[in-house]
Amino acid sequence: MVMALAGQGMALASDYVIQVAPMLSATAAGVETAVVADKALILSLITGIVAITFVYLTMRKQIRKPNDPINLENVKNLPGQEEADVAPTSEKWQKFFAVLVPLAMLGVMIFMVYTKFEGGRSGGFEGGDGAALIGGVAVILLAFATMAYGKVKALDRVSEHIVSGFVFAFKAMGPVIPIAGFFFLGSSDFAGSILSMGEADPPAFLFDLVQAGQNAIPESAFLTAFGILIIGIITGLDGSGFSGLPLTGALSGALANGGLEPSTLAAIGQMGSIWTGGGTIVAWSSLVAVAGFCGVSALELARKNFIPVMLGLIVSTLIALWIW
Repeated sequence: MVMALAGQGMALASDYVIQVAPMLSATAAGVETAVVADKALILSLITGIVAITFVYLTMRKQIRKPNDPINLENVKNLPGQEEADVAPTSEKWQKFFAVLVPLAMLGVMIFMVYTKFEGGRSGGFEGGDGAALIGGVAVILLAFATMAYGKVKALDRVSEHIVSGFVFAFKAMGPVIPIAGFFFLGSSDFAGSILSMGEADPPAFLFDLVQAGQNAIPESAFLTAFGILIIGIITGLDGSGFSGLPLTGALSGALANGGLEPSTLAAIGQMGSIWTGGGTIVAWSSLVAVAGFCGVSALELARKNFIPVMLGLIVSTLIALWIW
C-alpha cells in the first residue's frame, strides 16, 4: 500500500520534475505549466500524507518485525519465491551493492531535480530523456552487480536478468490488456481501432457522457471543484491516468469562474485522474506491477487503497478551495 500510494500516487500525480502531466493539464486549460505543476505538487503531497497516515493508523496493529515467525512464514509462501541461481559471493559485495544501489538512484533523483531548478538545462531530462537516464543507470548497476557475482559468465547473466525482467513485466501487465480494452472503448483514440471502424468517426462513450453532464454542474466553486475531481476519477478508470488530462484541463478552462482559477481546477482534475488510473485504486493499471513485485493480490490491494485515496483526494480538494 505504501509503495502504491507514495510512488504511483504522490510522485506520479505531481510529476513535478519531468512535468508531462502538468503540461497536458495546463495546455488544455490554457494556463502556464509551472502554475499547474506547483499546485499539483502541493495537492499531491496533501493527498499522499493523508492517505498514508490513514493507512498507518488503521493497519499499525498488523505491522510485524522482519524476524516475526508469522511474517517469515508468509514470506516463504509468497508466489514466485525460489532460491536464486547465482554463484556464492562474499558478504562484502552484498553490503557494497546494498548501499550503492539506493545511493545511485538517490543521486539520479537529486541530479534531475537540480537540473530542473537550475534553469537552462532542465529541458534535457524531461519525458523520454529522464526515463533513459534512470534506465541507463539501472542497467549499469545490473552489469556491475553481475560481474561481482561471477566474471566468467557475467555478460550471459546480464542478458538473462534483462530477459527475466521483461518476462516479469509481461506476466504482471498481461491481465491489464483484456480488462482495459473495455474501458478504452470510452475513448475516441482507441474505440475506432477496437471496433474496426476504419475511417469512420469513432465514438467516445465515456468522454461524451462526461461532457454531456458538465452543463448540470451549478455555478458553485464547491460543486465545480468536486465535479472536476469526479470527472478526473471517471477518466482514470481506463488504467492510464494521463489520458483524461486533456478533458479535465479543457473543462477546467471552461468551468472556471470568479471564485476558482483554471489552474486550480486543472490541478484538482489531475489529482483525480492520476491517483485513480496511475496505479492506486484501479487493479488493471500499473498497480498490477506493484502487487506482483510484493506478491499480493492486485484486487485486494486496490480495495484497501480505495478509502485512503478517496479521503486524501477529498481533503486536498477542500484545502485547494480554502487556499486558492
